[in-house]
Amino acid sequence: MKLKEALGKKKFVVTSEIQAPMGDEQPEKMIDNLKRIRGRVDSVTVTEMELEGVVGDSIKTCRMLQENRFDPIYQTTTRDKNRIQLQKDLSTAHEAGVDNLLVFTEDYRITGDSLQETMFFHVDSGKLASVLEHIRKGRTVDGQDLPAPVDFTLGSGVESLWGQNVPKKGMEEMEFMCNIGTGYFLTTPIFDLDQFRKFLGQVNTFGVPVIAEVMILRNAGMARFLNRHFKTGLVPDWVVQKLSDTPDKLKASIELFSDTIKGLKELCQGVHIITLGGDDKLQPYLDAAKLR
Repeated sequence: MKLKEALGKKKFVVTSEIQAPMGDEQPEKMIDNLKRIRGRVDSVTVTEMELEGVVGDSIKTCRMLQENRFDPIYQTTTRDKNRIQLQKDLSTAHEAGVDNLLVFTEDYRITGDSLQETMFFHVDSGKLASVLEHIRKGRTVDGQDLPAPVDFTLGSGVESLWGQNVPKKGMEEMEFMCNIGTGYFLTTPIFDLDQFRKFLGQVNTFGVPVIAEVMILRNAGMARFLNRHFKTGLVPDWVVQKLSDTPDKLKASIELFSDTIKGLKELCQGVHIITLGGDDKLQPYLDAAKLR
């Protein structure tokens, strides 16, 4: 079932993400790892990545996913793109058969194969709106005809760490994204269910599905890194302590993931799983959380 259909049927959506292969990395290995969870995730996000001048081909990776019966999500940012470049990338993704687009309204995001790889994303909402308005009508931003109209199931990233104190600017940004056709909001990583519940109390007025991002923490070092470099207090102290004290870190990691998913099933319409390079080890986490 594709993402759009799953959202329309109010199914509990499960998505994950990968980084487009770079340099000498073998895409076949990436696909083989994902085959283990085929049918257990609704879509797979492909992140844009540039490292030391090497750029992964995310659109090509999306095409490979389609060829192997996955529903890809093309993730992009408008920060360093003008309208012409953004239009070109979206048109190319559409020509490759990609139906899903994910963009971000905040200025930071962790992605990649390790916690050391930190990328910064920002969406110029007006720029995105202008490009989408034109290509949905089958026109370029400079008035030329496209071979066909271009449209996507649009997802928009939001900051969910405000809890019940969502600032006016944040609410205005979410409203704007709703007005240009956002089909779902994707949150920043969720570790505190009570805080997330308060956030939902503020934003549920938009009537747009919310998918919660869940990051797999394999050890206390990862949790401390997030608190030090991402946001102070992001990972609760009791989580850090559990990962630090346990003799069986894998068991503790899986339990934390499973308990978080159980709580989220009662709050929102899906989860987006960040494995931080552990996509080949995702299966036991899905099993424990009873995801498919």
